[in-house]
Amino acid sequence: MLNLTEKNGSIFFGVRVVPRASKSEIVGEHDGALKIRIASPPVDGAANAELVKLLAKTFGVPKSDVEIVSGQTSKSKQIKIDNLSAENFLQSAGLK
Repeated sequence: MLNLTEKNGSIFFGVRVVPRASKSEIVGEHDGALKIRIASPPVDGAANAELVKLLAKTFGVPKSDVEIVSGQTSKSKQIKIDNLSAENFLQSAGLK
């Protein structure tokens, strides 16, 4: 089950990033976090930038609404997305 928190019009959730994949995509849930494959390598913030871009596109929000709250240099990260409901999140992520 995905650990998802909704607060003041924003949602918070964890992601587990797998860098250097063949393509960037959300692959499902793993240990309470959203598992995401990223094509970019984890060098000079390229994977984080690709992650923000993928999440913004998937959930239909501007990139400025997506923030990596913690774990910038880790495979496990905490993400905050503004102006998104938990229901829309689950639907867009294919978890509902």
